[in-house]
Amino acid sequence: MGASEELAYLKSLVNQLNEKIASLESKKPAPSPVQQLRTILVGPPGAGKGTQAPNIREKYCVCHLATGDMLRDQVDKQTPLGIAAKKIMDAGGLVSDDIMVNMIKDQLENNKDCKNGFVLDGFPRTVPQAQKLDGMLADRKEKLDSVVQLLIDDQLLISRITGRLVHPASGRSYHKIFNPPKKAGVDDITGDPLIQRSDDNAETLTRRLKTYHTQTGPVVDYYKAKGLWHGVDASQSPKLVWDSIRGIFAASTSSRK
Repeated sequence: MGASEELAYLKSLVNQLNEKIASLESKKPAPSPVQQLRTILVGPPGAGKGTQAPNIREKYCVCHLATGDMLRDQVDKQTPLGIAAKKIMDAGGLVSDDIMVNMIKDQLENNKDCKNGFVLDGFPRTVPQAQKLDGMLADRKEKLDSVVQLLIDDQLLISRITGRLVHPASGRSYHKIFNPPKKAGVDDITGDPLIQRSDDNAETLTRRLKTYHTQTGPVVDYYKAKGLWHGVDASQSPKLVWDSIRGIFAASTSSRK
């Protein structure tokens, strides 16, 4: 066989292989319930939800439903839900459980990123909300896999957050003790002054943590009674926290097999 014939033969083999790969990929089954993930991430301000929720979204190809962000988005877009919610908030009231559940339901039905499951962040905040969420999932013939709570001592959390310094233009963050800038008070790259956010103070944080514990306690007890609750030590490094969360998901999804 001449060189040109051998080359043509090899090219035909490559084409056949590519066609076979494309055929197999097109027949790849949709994720089964065992491969899906439906979880709730619970934690006080500054415990690391903002770090771990995106990790969960990327690793498991699920949607991250942060209800505070979703509510603001609905209001900005002036959807029927958003208009109803804005009226309540403008009057100083709390958005109803039904509005919150319908907002999540809308995402699960219409957001293609939710087809493999979800991580809920900021909801449910009360036992009635948890019960309504159960009802909505039951209507969809779905169940929660797990509820993961990031646990950290209040005083440690306050020392973490009150030491935060931020470069406003880029969002780069530092910490006076754990990750100080090279030169006190200024950004390493631009030399601009660093600021401390107005709500990163002990008084505000103590108040927010008290509200969090009051609200979260009954919800955590509700999920503990159902055997869905898992606690993770959030004082560890983000990598160790992530390893713990992945272990919980592996155990909870394998139990459905």
